[in-house]
Amino acid sequence: MRKAWLGVVAVGGVGVAFVALLVVGTYSAAAGLVGGGRAVGLAKGAVPAAYQPLVQKWGTYCPAINPALLAAQLYQESGWNPSAQSPADARGIGQFIPGTWQSHGIDGDGDGDRDIWDPADAIPSAASYDCELAGYVKDVPGDPTDNMLAAYNAGAYAVIKYGGVPPYRETQNYVKIIRTLEKSFARPVGRVAPSQQAAAAIHFAQGRLGTEYLWGGNGTPEQGGRFDCSGLTQAAYRTVGIELPRVANDQYNAGQHPSRDELLPGDLVFFSDDLTNSRAIRHVGLYVGGGYMINAPYTGAVIRFDKIDTPDYFGATRVTEDGAKSLPTDLPASRPNA
Repeated sequence: MRKAWLGVVAVGGVGVAFVALLVVGTYSAAAGLVGGGRAVGLAKGAVPAAYQPLVQKWGTYCPAINPALLAAQLYQESGWNPSAQSPADARGIGQFIPGTWQSHGIDGDGDGDRDIWDPADAIPSAASYDCELAGYVKDVPGDPTDNMLAAYNAGAYAVIKYGGVPPYRETQNYVKIIRTLEKSFARPVGRVAPSQQAAAAIHFAQGRLGTEYLWGGNGTPEQGGRFDCSGLTQAAYRTVGIELPRVANDQYNAGQHPSRDELLPGDLVFFSDDLTNSRAIRHVGLYVGGGYMINAPYTGAVIRFDKIDTPDYFGATRVTEDGAKSLPTDLPASRPNA
């Protein structure tokens, strides 16, 4: 939900021509954005500030992992919820089963105990367990990180038996998901490839200019075709076959994160009162170029153009199909109060 103090760009007289001007102008400067490099470090705010030092430190525990990969695993497991508990009794931010914790949990903070619920123990334990698995499969041909992830999912014996990632659909999918999410949590080095679906997503959103905002709106006929912020971006990308999560802070993880001066039309742009934590994101819009986005701001407003350069600007995501598919849809719930 967008704060009311943002300035409004009038919808009247602004339409396809305005969007086309912004899109053409922005893409004309984008020739150098294709390509890329090996991503290192953590993207701004992708890891909540409370956990970033732990992820940064323990993400270098062995060569098979890195901070972005460790972050991807933790997000996939628990969504950064330290009280998460699954139906299978996997617990905490690392989603350890008690039996696995008993064998592999470590005292990460050196306070004399191993607490499955404490991120200061669970995050180091997740890294340590990854590295232990990597050691089991270190002589297996292929990418050592892929083999480690496959061992995490299917067991080291299966990786050794098949000489690499085993031919199990679940395991192959798990490896792909984590390696894709890794890109979302990594700080890009070089340029992020432009989206191939951006123009169609913008076309959809542009066609909704002037529509009244509705909290929880998904654009259904029963809702009069009205949207809230993330409902609009979800619907825009659905028209090009990409299914985004419903809420803005999960949409942030649907691809890599271009910097402000690398933005292209079709990028999602995000806003938050806490610029250190992507889980605190509360608003999203669709960038159209020239410093403007189309967004559904708040109750009482209409879908409109707004400037993005405000104090609560958090960052951007260049949506990809694989990025969207990698996002978890069934994160565990918080445990009951003890």
